[in-house]
Order: sequence, then structure tokens, then C-alpha cells
Amino acid sequence: MKGKRRRHSTGRRHRTTLVIAFALVAALGATVPATADTPYPFRDPTLPVAKRVDDLLARLTLDEKISLLHQYEPAIPRLGIQSFRTGTEALHGVAWLGKATVFPQAIGLASTWDPALMRQVGSAVGDEARGFQQQRPDGWGLNLWAPVVNLLRDPRWGRNEEGYSEDPELTGALSTAYGEGLTGGDPNHLKTAPTLKHYLAYNNEVDRATTSSDLRPRVEKEYDEAAFKPAIEADAATGVMTSYNLVNGRPSTVNPDLNDVVRKWTDQSLLNVTDAFAPGNLVTPQQYYPSIAEGDAAALKAGIDSFTDNSADPGPTTTAINSALQQGLLKPSDIDTAVSHVLSVRVRLGEFDPGGGRYGSIDASVINSPAHQQLARKAAAEGTVLLKNNGALPLRSSGSGPAKNVAVVGPLADTLYTDWYSGTLPYAVTPAQGIASKLGTGVTTSEGVDRIALRDTTTGKYVTAGTGDTGAPLQETTNTPTTAAQFDAFDWGSGIVTLRSAANGKYVGYNWSNFVNDQTQPNGWYVQQQFKLEQQDDGTYLLKYAGYETSESWWSSPLYLGPTDTNGTLGLVPKDQAAHYAKDVVRSGVADAVAAVKGKDTAVVVIGSMPSINGREAHDRTDMALAPTQEALVKAVHAANPKTVVVVENSYPTTLGALQKEVPALLWTSHAGQETGNALADVLYGDVNPSGRLTQTWYRSESDLPSILDYDIIKSDRTYEYFQGTPLYPFGYGLSYTTFRYGALKPVPGGYEVPVTNTGTRAGDEVVQLYTHQRTSRDKEPLKQLKAFQRVSLKPGQTKTVHLKIQQKDLAHWDVTRSKWTVESGTYDVMAGASSADIRARTTWRVHGETVPPRNLSKTTRAENFDDYSGIHLVDESKASGTAVGAAADGAWLKFADTQLGAGAGKFTARVAGTGAGTVEVRLGSPTGRLVGTARAGGTASSYDYETVTADLSSGAAKGRTDVYLVLSDGLRIAAFAIQ
Repeated sequence: MKGKRRRHSTGRRHRTTLVIAFALVAALGATVPATADTPYPFRDPTLPVAKRVDDLLARLTLDEKISLLHQYEPAIPRLGIQSFRTGTEALHGVAWLGKATVFPQAIGLASTWDPALMRQVGSAVGDEARGFQQQRPDGWGLNLWAPVVNLLRDPRWGRNEEGYSEDPELTGALSTAYGEGLTGGDPNHLKTAPTLKHYLAYNNEVDRATTSSDLRPRVEKEYDEAAFKPAIEADAATGVMTSYNLVNGRPSTVNPDLNDVVRKWTDQSLLNVTDAFAPGNLVTPQQYYPSIAEGDAAALKAGIDSFTDNSADPGPTTTAINSALQQGLLKPSDIDTAVSHVLSVRVRLGEFDPGGGRYGSIDASVINSPAHQQLARKAAAEGTVLLKNNGALPLRSSGSGPAKNVAVVGPLADTLYTDWYSGTLPYAVTPAQGIASKLGTGVTTSEGVDRIALRDTTTGKYVTAGTGDTGAPLQETTNTPTTAAQFDAFDWGSGIVTLRSAANGKYVGYNWSNFVNDQTQPNGWYVQQQFKLEQQDDGTYLLKYAGYETSESWWSSPLYLGPTDTNGTLGLVPKDQAAHYAKDVVRSGVADAVAAVKGKDTAVVVIGSMPSINGREAHDRTDMALAPTQEALVKAVHAANPKTVVVVENSYPTTLGALQKEVPALLWTSHAGQETGNALADVLYGDVNPSGRLTQTWYRSESDLPSILDYDIIKSDRTYEYFQGTPLYPFGYGLSYTTFRYGALKPVPGGYEVPVTNTGTRAGDEVVQLYTHQRTSRDKEPLKQLKAFQRVSLKPGQTKTVHLKIQQKDLAHWDVTRSKWTVESGTYDVMAGASSADIRARTTWRVHGETVPPRNLSKTTRAENFDDYSGIHLVDESKASGTAVGAAADGAWLKFADTQLGAGAGKFTARVAGTGAGTVEVRLGSPTGRLVGTARAGGTASSYDYETVTADLSSGAAKGRTDVYLVLSDGLRIAAFAIQ
């Protein structure tokens, strides 16, 4: 049970000794020496966590308490307390601390649909975080910022690679498993303290600090909150990080749900943190509070316990908190509350226990251990998804042995890329290396990219790079295309290329003054290795700099390259001064790849994305297509060798166009870490039967998607739950080298069971997925909803009965008429299958729940609890709490369906705000239906000052059972209303 541990008599005697000792100290007026061995109660591991926290809290001065509210918590020598830092990144391995095991990206881990494996990976990552504890390198701490549980409702999100799924059930199960691995499974003795990112409804990078995610109550409860709740409820996470965006007009940094919702999911103390620099955003650019003191005070009262601001400098935060206390914005008890949350986690981490507690002995030997290397390989293989197979795979067939005459080509054939939150690779097994190792012989490789030289058509000189390891500034120096004048041009789509110098194998990047070939791969916050070759009408090219900083509002420098001195050194110049270059193709990438694959037993083409370029933090994708030259490469290789297998290595659903129709076999993998090549070889050659499944819908076109800023998945028919079209690949999809047959789906206590048989000739894993559909409801319901899933391993011919847990309460949806979860009476379809679109067995469930009664609008009704709407935004009722509805245009409307007005209603009353005059019309049946009353607002001092407006309703008109519409003037806000 939570919070209960066996007490031993020795512990009781120890506590008695402590009490006597402290009594003597107090009587003598002595000061207890500040050493870790001092027998303070907060150092007694036999005491309950709460008592230890209370003891330590009572010993801290106010200034010491305030110092613990910043990310960088200083040491307190007088109590023998070490410094503490929140925020070690551990998304798919420990990051930024040095070499450590790099597991597949989060989206790749999720594609395993394997909670047991996720738990193992989480445990390994937690061990490695502990492994750094003796050295405590810069950036180390046991409060881990992982996992990311934001739902992947839009595949264009730049941070898609960091999340798990578009589905809350799957996301909740996997994040809980990963968190259990990180914590060690005992909330009172934490291996590490994971923090869920990013609360809440954060799915766009464009203007992320100023855009507001509109969350109507059903979307908030059924979708976004549902992803965060399971891990917190299971004590598999110790807090949440707030997101940069606003939700319903209020910055997430001051979201009152931190206290009012999230903390109610568990009995444990949670340590909630802000995202980096987000507290400062409250002043600029969000302009929500006029000062840091007011913003920090509001955040603390909303439920933030640790401020991630101003990097390692706590000064501005501690100054602001002290100012807030002096102004009466905070009370000392507010400080105590937040600090107690911080200390609770530190106590549970064993920081104050002898030897560092249960996990204090873990040392650096666990980092990148052989066991973790094998786990990384298993995870990478299990997360690979077989999208198409016309008999081309596996490459090893029985009796014939492996085909050893293989070519591995493509821009990702012989390299591994890491992402922003990757750890440092301790080693790298590329696809080509993994296949060569599998075969025990060399393979032919080609990156399939053009090698070019750029010649200034005015001067006749070629652009050259440095030949040493550190490169040199680009210059126009020679009239012949020597090796120093040659660059491999990698096309990443959307016109973006990177230029790798043939002289030293390093990428060209901008260093704020010159362009130098000194980078191992594109990297950095601004990713300054990006260029565009813009073809002109005369056939020449302009070389445009496209580093990410050029899209920032503060960027004012020119964008084009040209000589800036007599030595021909390239710098940034205005477009009209840009050099015009002839692009000489020294070596055709397509021709080179075609030559490599001709006559080979197999051609493996590895294409995909560069994680720092094709969308990442602060940058969304504008499309989901492959780079044009990559698609052309695949077509040319397939034409040259029909036995072509294509591997797409990226982090998001891809619109593959005609490509997926043409090639015989197609696999997807994430950027899968150090063991990518070995894992890929295991799958290609049949040592591992692919069992990965897609965790997102793969759409055919961007036209299938609404705006990335539209968060209402119900109204806009987003995700597999509501999408009406035909996807390229559906949610849950993935093929195997064997086949499976499903028997009848039958109800059993606690859920359903279905027999599954391996009808093929190979052992394999099937991921059995259980979906439900509510046939009738007062509300718009999902077409399908994942309720349970189970991996099952089957030998050829073997049958196993798969048990899928589901209870009637799992069928509930949020009833906006009464603001509660409800299970409606009716018939529910229950479906088991291999994907959301491949249902193999089904039955029905007659549920005796409740019938939602007609709305009673005579009681005060929150305006946000509408059934439908047009032309509105959800906004903050006040800065502290509440959601109102704001009209974005004249004629905006809200629908309140199935309202019982009885024999007749005579009066409409509403709380409204707005700096201008406006009206609220009450109409029946439709937004243009019968007008029964108009309330007029005169305008208030601000959008947070509300007035009560009324209207007499037409005599005898507003009666019976009908749909009521409120039609609003532009700029008007309405918080609540009643019709009586």
C-alpha cells in the first residue's frame, strides 16, 4: 500500500535516541554540527517521507527555502545538504552528460507497443542517470525531464519524434511503463524522478509562446488530460513540466489545473516545473503580467514548484519571489508548500539516506553496459514497422542461405544522425555496417547524393573549403574544381540542402562571421548548416543561407552569399550583391547509386530525414513528403534493380506518394540510436520478425489535415478516432513475415478474450488491439477508440487466447451538460484486430448505463460547455482561473443541444465582458433560427471585468425541447448564463 513500510524495533530505538539527543542539544543551546552524519530526523530513512520533509522544512530559513525554488538549487552547508538540479534530459537515453546508451527515439520506442520493453528501457536509462552520480557532471541530476506525453495529433509538429502516439490510451500505457522503469516502481524510494512533458495541449512550434490551444471540455478531458493522468495516477512520474503555449487564453505556466486537477490524480507530492525561460515569457512576449514578481507569484500559486529561468542564475527568480512576498502577492506558507514538494522528491531519491539510499551504490559501470547495448538493439528491431512486403523480405530464405551480394545506398545508408535530445553515441552501427556484419562480408555503398562544385560566373573562381580537420572559411580561390572545391549536396526537402566538404568530410556552417567546413553533422539550436540553391532564369544559382536563426524576428542580416573581401572570402550580402554560381555536377548521386546496385542480389535504399532539419523543437514541418531527390533516387535504383528494399528512417508519418506502390518492400524506422544498423539487419534477414506498429495515422496528403493550430480533434475530425478519409496507413498498422488468424471475440470477467493463431511458417509477435464504438449517443462519438492492446508471441501453428482488459467505466465520455463522466446506455461495438482498419473479430456489448437528460439551462451554465460552435475562441475568464468564450467575429454562435425549456422561459441572464458594446441573441433551432431575445452589453473596463446582462424572452416562444443557440457580437466574452 502507498506510504506504508515495515518498521523494525531498531528503527524505533534509533528514533528514541534521536529525540533524546535533540532534547539535550536544545537544552544546552548548542548548534548541531553540519555534517551528513548529523542525526537529524530528515536523515532517518525509517521515518515516513512526510515527517522527514516537515523536519527539514522547519530547519530552513526563508532565504534558504526561496533558493530551492530555482532549477539550480544551491548547497546548504550548515545542514550538510548538497546542491540539486532539476532537468536531466532522458527521453531515449541520458542526454548531454557524455557517452551513454542511445535508444531509439521516443516515437520508435512507442512503435513497439510493448510496455514491458518500455519498462526495461526506462529502468536502463534510470540506472545510467544514477551511473553519473559519483562524477556529477555539469547538467546532471536525478530529476529527469521525460517522458514526453503530448499527443501526436498533427504529424507536422516539429517535436513529433519526442512523443509516443496520437492516442491517449496507448500514450498513457507506454509513458506509465517508461516512468515505472525510471522510478524503480516504489514511489517512496525513487531511482530517479521523472517529469512528464509538456502540460498541456502543446503540439505546434510556430509562435509556441504566444499561440493558444483551444480545449473545449470534452477534448481536454477525453484526449489531452487522458494522456497525462495514467503515469501520475500510477506514481510512475513525480510531476509535470508546463508547456510554452497558452491554453484557452492562459499561459500554461500559470495553469490552475496544476493544483486543481493534476495533484488530485495521486496522493504523492508532485514537483512541477516550468519549461526553460517560460517564467520570463509571462512578461514578454505573452504580456500576461507586468513584472516577473507578479508572474512568478501567480505560477507558484497555480502549482509550480521549480522555476527554470535564466539558465544557472537563480538571482532574478529569488529576487522576484522576495519582491512578491514584500508586495503581499505571496505568503510564506505559499513558499513552504512549493518547497515541501521539492523536498519530498529529494527525500524519496535517497539524497538524505546513508549511502544515498537504495540506489546510491549504482556506479558508472552500468553506462553503455553490454546488457544495455543488447536492449538498445532489441528496442530498435522491435520498433521497426514493415509497411509493405510483396515477398521480397526476409532476405534470407530457407535452404538458400543469405544473399551476400548486396548494395546499401542512400543518404542514410552509412551514417547515423542524432536528434536534439539524443545522448552522445558511444558507438554507431550504420545500416551498411549492420548488414555487412550480418553477412560477414563487405557491402557496396553509395550515398546517392550529387557532388558539386560552385563556380562564380563573374570571377570564374570556385568556392573552396579548408582541408584540415577544423576546416577553414569558404573562399573563391581556384579556377579548377579541385577536391577542396567539391561538396556533397544533401537534399532534405523544402529546398534545403546541406553541403559536406569533400576536402575533410565536414559540413559547412555559419559561425556568425564566416562559413566554415567544421561540423560533423548539422546541429545546434539554430542549425546553421542549412542552405538553398536558388536557380535563376539564366541557369545560374544563388547560394542562400537558411539557418534557423534567419526565421527569427530579430534577424536583420542579409541572406545570400558572395565574396566580401579581396581574398574572395564568402560572407552574407544583399540579394542584389549575391554571387551567381554555375553548379557543376562532379559526380551524379543517382548514377553512382545505380552503378552500385546493378547486378546485386539485393539493393537496400535507406532514405529519410535529418532530425535537426526536418522539423524539431522551435520548427514545425511545412510538409511530410520525402525530399524530391530521395524519391528520384529510389525510382532510379528500383529501375536498375527490381530486388529493391526501401527503408524510411525518420520520425513522423510520411506522404510517400507513388513510391509505396512501386517498390516491393518498404520498412519504417525511427532514428533508432547506436544499434540501428544491427537491428535493421536483424529484421531484413529474418532473425527478427517485424512486429512494430504505427502509433499515428499516415495521411496521403497535407490536405487531409486542418491547421496545425486547430486542437479540436472532435470538430475537425482529427486522428484515427474521427478521421473520415482513407489513410495511406492506418493507426496500429504493421505487417509480419507470418500471418495470424483471430477466433471469436467473447466477453469474460474483466474484459474480452480472443484466440489468435499463427497460421504461417515463422514465429512472430502479433499486437492484438481492442477498439470500441458507441453506436448512439447525444454527443459526437469516435468512429473507433483503442481501449486495450496486448502483444502475443506465437510459434508456427500455435494458438493463444489473448485477454484484453476493459470495464464498463472505460466507456465513459465527458458529459458537458453536467460536467461529469458518463456511460450512456446503449449498444457498443467491440472489435479486435491487427490495426484500427483491420478488424478481425467483433461482438456487441449491451450496456446498462444512464441516459443523459435534456439540458436544464435554468441553472447557471458555463458557456464553455457548448455542444457545437462557430467563430469563437476559448479565453481566460480571469488571469487566475476559469474559461470563457470569446467571439472572434460578428455572428459567432454556441449551440446547447437538447434543452428542455418546459412550458416557457421568460428571461435570459449572462455574465459578459468586453471593452465595446455588443449583443447576445437567443435563437432556437439554428444560428439563424427564431430570435426570442437579445441581451445588450454596454462594454466593460477590460475583458476581465464582467457585467450581468439580461433579456426578456418572447412570450410563449421559448418553450419545449429544442436546441438553443447564443449568437454573439465580435469581441464579446461570455462566461456563464441561465434561461429561466
